Amino acid sequence: MNLKIRTQLSLMMFIEYFVWGCWYVTMGTYLTQTLHFDGLQVGIAYGALSIAAIISPFFVGMVADRFFAAEKVLGVLHLIGGVLMYFISTVSNFESFYPLLFAYTLCYMPTLALTNSVCFHQMNNPSQEFPNVRVLGTIGWIAAGLLLGFFKFEASAMQMTLTSILSFVMGIYSFTLPNTPPKKKGAKVSVSEVLGLEALALMKNSSFAIVVVASILICIPLSFYYNFTNLFFNEMGMENAASKMTMGQASETLFMLVMPLFFARLGVKKMIMFGMAAWTLRYLLFAFGNMESAAWMFYLGIILHGICYDFFFVTGQIYVDNKAPNHLKSAAQGMITMATYGIGMFIGSLASGEVVKQYTVQNEAIPHLWQSIWVVPAALSAIVLVLFTLLFREEKQDKSALK
Repeated sequence: MNLKIRTQLSLMMFIEYFVWGCWYVTMGTYLTQTLHFDGLQVGIAYGALSIAAIISPFFVGMVADRFFAAEKVLGVLHLIGGVLMYFISTVSNFESFYPLLFAYTLCYMPTLALTNSVCFHQMNNPSQEFPNVRVLGTIGWIAAGLLLGFFKFEASAMQMTLTSILSFVMGIYSFTLPNTPPKKKGAKVSVSEVLGLEALALMKNSSFAIVVVASILICIPLSFYYNFTNLFFNEMGMENAASKMTMGQASETLFMLVMPLFFARLGVKKMIMFGMAAWTLRYLLFAFGNMESAAWMFYLGIILHGICYDFFFVTGQIYVDNKAPNHLKSAAQGMITMATYGIGMFIGSLASGEVVKQYTVQNEAIPHLWQSIWVVPAALSAIVLVLFTLLFREEKQDKSALK
């Protein structure tokens, strides 16, 4: 891969995740403080992304991979998304907002797989080349948070307008990317292959099944963080909350670099346990911290994101890849993605929204009982941790495969 192509792909990843970072983290604040949606409505709104995560493999596998060049599909989806996000920025009632957001997520979620496809098609050694390109996506997400915090767009429709503008930029830029023809043109592709259902046979292995089930369950408390943390920090009086939350992505990048060292010493079980324990600790820090004498608890909770995400999700993805035979590796990754970002996050979005709604108080300076709210995902994470610790049995070859 030459320097020109690497630069093109890196910029593609930067804009792709800049677009996502412009609205996803701060949408809860905008919906609550500006549009006055209740907690359940916010949870339902975030759940749209999870439904799209379940549906998007159909589109990518059954349509994009068979008929059209990936970069062209990428461009069209972002252009349509730009139009939809513009209209999203103009509506103020849930009945109009949700259908538009759902349509937008249906356009955006397939682009995550499509950007990966464009990259892999141009790379001679993806395992070595892809991380250096993908890291620009994390930097794009960080840049979005810094921008939103600096201009105080967290409770403003300007975040949607900015997303719309960047979607148009990404849409136009996509047509300049290297050609990536459909990889399965003319081939028959089954629904079970697209959704990774062929990998269900791996669930006969009890340890593998426990990892999959634990991944679904841990995504329920995970949704509390993604959906409501920015709102929480703003209500607690944190300045430039969106900017400060990008410390989590910086931590994620750092821990990604040192993960091989932890793999060799800890193995799969302990890595996943540490990840689950970090989720429990993070929520307790949020529950009992404050912006006066214990602001450090909030910042530590943010920085724990590297352990929360990398130790659980990345370890789980590597474990799934190691356990799946060659002909099922892609199917297995598709299944774990649908289980986590689809099923788990959807349940979590509804659950977190209902909890926040129940702990909403009227005519108070801080309109939510955050300590009571955060104790719920802390308890859920702890329960999943205990169950996983008791039930999962790590095989020797699993640990040696990570060294």
